[in-house]
Amino acid sequence: MKRLIDKLANENILSPEEFLYLFENQNTENTLYLFKKADGVRKKYYGNKVYIRGLIEFTNYCKNNCYYCGIRCGNKNASRYRLSEEEILMCCKMGYDAGFRTFVLQGGEDPYYTADKICSVVEKIRKLYPDCAITLSAGEFSRKDYEAFFNAGATRYLLRHETASKNHYEKLHPKEMSWDNRMECLKNLKEIGFQTGCGMMIGSPYQTYNDIINDLIFIHDFKPHMVGIGPFIPHHDTPFASMEKGSGNLTLFTVALVRLIHPNVLLPATTALGTIMENGREMGILAGCNVCMPNISPSDAKTKYTLYDNKLITGAESLSGKESLKERLNSIGYEIVTDRGDFKEYPNMF
Repeated sequence: MKRLIDKLANENILSPEEFLYLFENQNTENTLYLFKKADGVRKKYYGNKVYIRGLIEFTNYCKNNCYYCGIRCGNKNASRYRLSEEEILMCCKMGYDAGFRTFVLQGGEDPYYTADKICSVVEKIRKLYPDCAITLSAGEFSRKDYEAFFNAGATRYLLRHETASKNHYEKLHPKEMSWDNRMECLKNLKEIGFQTGCGMMIGSPYQTYNDIINDLIFIHDFKPHMVGIGPFIPHHDTPFASMEKGSGNLTLFTVALVRLIHPNVLLPATTALGTIMENGREMGILAGCNVCMPNISPSDAKTKYTLYDNKLITGAESLSGKESLKERLNSIGYEIVTDRGDFKEYPNMF
């Protein structure tokens, strides 16, 4: 197994059969070897720096009915909210004063937040904070709308592909949602010029090792600038409420593989990982992650943006917990930096 890990570190890809062997033969010794390799690769490009993003969850309205998500439109028990433009800008001000140089506007696919409204917010943030990166994570739009967001000043876009297996995607989403359209959106975002992020859940219902392997091959071929990977955690008001949660250890294993597949990718230690495992964030950093996204939304919004049960919203996950996060990362040899934390190109990448 160590031979295959070395091969992956050198060549950035394995055959499906080789990947399957890695997944089926995990043990403590080999996993620690994988983490050490991933950590070394990440340090080659980013050193011991961890980039922080200020996460603003601006609406929990969503027109979609994904079977795993707590803010799905079919959840009539959800307490809905949407932040005003003024509230979003206030979050940015507090975040900027605290040292954040990237803002991530994340929300459900809220029909109220049309492309024009999103452009208006982005233009104001860009004018007020010209030195900052603006990331949007607001779901599927037309190519024309994505171009408008880019022209308004957005620099990054996160759109989790959820799964690179079409059959698996259709088990997680209602029939009106399209895997083909999701993939077309990702293609459009990258062609327009966004630093583009995709991502998936580990341990989502009906997922197999082969599905994860398809994700890894997709990431290798697509070469996104960011990849968000977290474990599946059920929400009590969804059709998947009784499904088994994903494995934190398998999530970390996959994170480390992604670091070797795509050495200079921006890789967050996700809130879901911190929710499912004690010290999950730190373990993610040691497995190859180099981004954390503290939540700088208003307190009331944080309690209502519940994609899954028991989501962490306080402590090092919050704006007020930035010093705690700094101390926790320092304790494992890493440092938070006040930096946009852009993707770093390397020769012959594309």
